[in-house]
Amino acid sequence: MTSNFLTINYLKMKTEKISALLLLLSSIIMSAQVDNKQQDIEAIKAMCGCYEVTFKYSETFSPKEGYEKSKDYTAGGLEWAELITDEDNKLSIQHLLIVRDSMLVKHWRQDWLYENTDIYDYHKDNLWKYTSLTPEEVKGQWTQKVYQVDDSPRYSGSSTWVHVDGKHYWENKTSAPLPRREYTKRSDYNVMLRGNRHEITEYGWIHEQDNDKIIREDQKEDVLLAKEKGYNIYTKVADEKCKLAKTWWKEHQVFWASVRAEWDQIYNRNTDLSLKKSVDEKPLYKFLFGMDVKTKRKDIAGVVSKFLEE
Repeated sequence: MTSNFLTINYLKMKTEKISALLLLLSSIIMSAQVDNKQQDIEAIKAMCGCYEVTFKYSETFSPKEGYEKSKDYTAGGLEWAELITDEDNKLSIQHLLIVRDSMLVKHWRQDWLYENTDIYDYHKDNLWKYTSLTPEEVKGQWTQKVYQVDDSPRYSGSSTWVHVDGKHYWENKTSAPLPRREYTKRSDYNVMLRGNRHEITEYGWIHEQDNDKIIREDQKEDVLLAKEKGYNIYTKVADEKCKLAKTWWKEHQVFWASVRAEWDQIYNRNTDLSLKKSVDEKPLYKFLFGMDVKTKRKDIAGVVSKFLEE
C-alpha cells in the first residue's frame, strides 16, 4: 500500500515537472518569436527615409544560341521612403523619386504583412492568380507586396526575415511583369522571375536581384531567355535633401489614400485579377496622375473600374 502511494506520488511529481518544463519551453519559444518579429519590424522600418539610390542591371547569361545581350541599365536619383502605415502586422512604405533635384515621380510602394495568407501570384499577360496559403505555411513569415506607381499590383512573396551574424535580410523568388525599364521596349519575353534580396547595411540598404527573363505559355514549361543581375543601392542621406518629396506627399497623400482604398476593395474579393494595359490608349497611371488632388472617391473608382477585365 505504501509502495503504491509512493509510486503514484512520484509519477505525479514527475508529471508536474514535465508540465512545468513544457510551459517554460513554450514561454521561451513565444518570447523568441516576439523578439524576432520586433527585429523584423526594425529592419523593415530601416528602409524608410531619404536615400541616394542607384539602379544597376546587367544581363549575365542566355542559353539561347545567338542571343544578343541587352545594354546594361544604370539610373539614379534621390528617393524618399515614407512610412504610411504602421500597424502591428502591417507596414507600408511609399517611395517617391526625385529626379534632377526638381522633378517628382510617385514611385513604387511596398507593403509588409505578417503571417499573411492571401497572395496574388503573377501568371502572365496582366493576369494575377489569387492564392490562399495556410497559416502553417506562413508561420513567422512576412509577405512583401509590391505595387505599381498607380497602386495596381506588381508582385508578392512570403518569406522569413533572417537575422544572423550581424546580417539582416529577406529573400524570395516570385513571378512579376516586365520591369518599367523594359515594359515598352521588349516583347521577346513576358514574365520576370524575380530573385529579390533586401538587406539592411551600415550605409542604408540594398535590393539585390537575380532575375530570370522567362517566356511563359499555357500548358508549356517556362523557357529561360536570359538571366540578369541587379543592384539597387540605397545610401542614407539627410532627410532635408528629400524636402521636395515630403512636401509633395503631404499635398497628395489624401488622394492616394483614396486610390489605395479603391484597390483594397478589389484585392479583398480574393479572386483572380486581370487588368487592361490601357484604356483609350492611355495607361492607368496617366489618368490618375492627371487628376486633381480633391477628386472624389467615386470618380477614382470609375477610372480604376475601366481597367478591370470582366
